[in-house]
Amino acid sequence: MSNSAHMLSPTLDRILYQPSLHPLRALLLGAADAFLVSGFLSDWAYFSDHQIQWKNFADWLIIGGLVFAGFALVWALIDLFRSSLDRGRRIIAFGMLLAAFILGIVDELIHAKDAWASMPDALIVSAVVAVLAVAATALGFSATGGRSLT
Repeated sequence: MSNSAHMLSPTLDRILYQPSLHPLRALLLGAADAFLVSGFLSDWAYFSDHQIQWKNFADWLIIGGLVFAGFALVWALIDLFRSSLDRGRRIIAFGMLLAAFILGIVDELIHAKDAWASMPDALIVSAVVAVLAVAATALGFSATGGRSLT
């Protein structure tokens, strides 16, 4: 069998091949991260210099992040049922993104308080939301889910 070096068993082929993230899903995750991290940085700026405009800016950035995260969340939910390959990693990434989305809504409710009454709660929740979103994106982008290809 001269072609045996070029043929992989179906099991080995499924372990080695991990489909890449769809470009639109990558855009949704990246945009959600950019908005949510920027919202945290705006909260930090408001916490530092007490200019109310930073809080307003953080409100809009977090809403923008939630819009993109919502679409990415729907995509991740569909992706859970579409493929059985590496389902554990997909479930964890979906759960982290869902937690970031729910906490982002809570963060917006905290931001609805009057001016300084939202601090430091808004800063802490914004930090947790940003970390969860970035971690979910990193897990979504990981090609092997922590497995070695060798």
